[in-house]
Amino acid sequence: MPHHHAARRGTSSMAAILAGKARLIPVLQVDNADHAEPLLTALESAGIAAIEVTLRTPAALEVIRRMSRAASSATVGAGTLTRPEQFAQIRDAGAGFAVSPALTPTLAEAAHAVGLPYVPGVATPSEVLRARELGFHELKFFPADLMGGTGWLRHMLPLYPDVSFCPTGGISDRNIGSFLELANVFAAGGVYLAPAKLIEAARWEEIRQGATQSVAVAAPFQ
Repeated sequence: MPHHHAARRGTSSMAAILAGKARLIPVLQVDNADHAEPLLTALESAGIAAIEVTLRTPAALEVIRRMSRAASSATVGAGTLTRPEQFAQIRDAGAGFAVSPALTPTLAEAAHAVGLPYVPGVATPSEVLRARELGFHELKFFPADLMGGTGWLRHMLPLYPDVSFCPTGGISDRNIGSFLELANVFAAGGVYLAPAKLIEAARWEEIRQGATQSVAVAAPFQ
């Protein structure tokens, strides 16, 4: 089992949220706010501990509001933050963490102001260094499948031993173990844990079964 020394920085970290739990973060695109509670129930009953609701739909903030109110065991966060004003919006909706596909000084300032665990996206060694200089040590590696996958992450470890990553993009049950076994990976995420078409069709039992299987695949790497 890998030692995740890199990410443990007090309670305001994703590693702390996921400690001892499934290191999987479903990336959800939800168009209908009424789907919030049944989707949350399906994922929580599968053993999912952190849920990322992307701000890609008009319903997203209401989904976060409803999920965070109803959550019993999972921490509900927000993804695809690309504008500074969104940080206060997701905090007010009850989000427990924030994720971005990239990072700018303006986003960094907004993230520090709200004080939520924040996982900005990086794809190059320079971006990792910039994120670290801005105060972030838990980073999203996106798109992992296009930018070098596990090989890229292995190269980053000796350069930035105090930084850990959540790869997303091209992650599935087939390759999740090769990511989670790496010492500088604190979690992995993806839409595969609750595909948008299943959410839209309200196929909650299918989502629960799929996520349960994914949690079982990831279990050896907790």
